[in-house]
Amino acid sequence: MNFCSNCGNPVIKRIPEGDNRERHICDHCLTIHYENPKVIAGVLPVYGDQVLLCRRAIEPRHGLWTLPAGFLENGESSLQGALRECEEEANALVIEPKLYAMFDIPQINQVYVFYRAEMVEPRFNPTLESSEVALFNEADIPWSELAFPVIELALHHFLNDRQTGNFIVRHDEIKRPWKSPRTISAFKP
Repeated sequence: MNFCSNCGNPVIKRIPEGDNRERHICDHCLTIHYENPKVIAGVLPVYGDQVLLCRRAIEPRHGLWTLPAGFLENGESSLQGALRECEEEANALVIEPKLYAMFDIPQINQVYVFYRAEMVEPRFNPTLESSEVALFNEADIPWSELAFPVIELALHHFLNDRQTGNFIVRHDEIKRPWKSPRTISAFKP
């Protein structure tokens, strides 16, 4: 940030009185600009034993596979955002969504929230954001073509939980360097 979004004057970076972190501050209008993490909400859609994935038609990571997810909009809950993204990216409708996982990625200031949900029927299709949408059996998931580490981790947890039938709410922090859960011996894609 170089300029104040309130008055247009240059900002400086310093710790405001009573704070403990550097912030962008406008000395002209005295506005303190707080930068907070972005929340990404998504769905892990399931039909029978298959998982629905979308091939990205947009950047970043154009052409790679992901779960339907995207940035939360102002004025919507994480569940509303997840369901909206599922429809926007896959034209898929799901029922009985349940909070499934939250992943913190502090180095890029993002928090992901995923809901696990069932598809009533295998109806979906590509959209402006997805060039291809498909259901995958566990053995056919394109692991080397997943767009983001968080997607790999969500799928890893889901597939392991599905084996036990015990779906707990997951929470993880993704750190760099990324260590793929596929390297864990207990995980067999």
